[in-house]
Amino acid sequence: MNEVIKSLMERKSMRVYLDKEISAEDKKAILIAAMAAPTAGNQQLYTILDITDQSLKETLAKTCDNQPFIAKAKMVLIFCADAKKWQDVFLEAGCNPREPGVGDLMLAVEDAVIAAQNAVTAAESLGIGSCYIGDIMEQCETHRELLHLPKYVFPAAMVVFGYPNEQQKARKKPERCRLEDVVHENYYREMDGEKLREMFGKEYPDRTFEEWADAFCRRKYNSDFSREMTRSVGEYLKDFE
Repeated sequence: MNEVIKSLMERKSMRVYLDKEISAEDKKAILIAAMAAPTAGNQQLYTILDITDQSLKETLAKTCDNQPFIAKAKMVLIFCADAKKWQDVFLEAGCNPREPGVGDLMLAVEDAVIAAQNAVTAAESLGIGSCYIGDIMEQCETHRELLHLPKYVFPAAMVVFGYPNEQQKARKKPERCRLEDVVHENYYREMDGEKLREMFGKEYPDRTFEEWADAFCRRKYNSDFSREMTRSVGEYLKDFE
């Protein structure tokens, strides 16, 4: 196993950081790696917000589900799907462009998240831990105002970075599903009840499938967080109608 694949296999979310600054050199390397990511038509349909204002970090820690470790992170990046900048380019050039649509947004979200994962991978190679913060989408209306995001710019991903402490490094990475459960050859393969129970058997060694699924559904899928994210993102999408 080469070092890149080994790093990808071992990487896990880190939420407790040492009080150790990330050097300007390493930060720049992470950002340049992000910008080297694959991108649709070399358009780089994203804008990266480098959050350096400590008061803004503390606000984000509160708006993102009251997670104090966000404010303690040594680097906070927000990857915005940006369907606006090319619209501005075309208008500036007198091209008479159409208004951005949902397809443009989805393509920009792809670009933004690929760039974010490049940043995460680069950071891991430097011994710097990271954690994705999904709440940046849940409160997209609040964050739109907080971060001065104009129409057609969406906060697709937020990642916080820092040097992890020993406890975080020693913590076991959650087990993933089996390869055959996730990789379907040529066509989508619907799974029956038996296959679904096999796929997630690792999740409920000490209880029934029904008990595990019900608890997970209530904690995640039917949670206030999930419902609010669906509502707020739905409201945002009205800009693209």
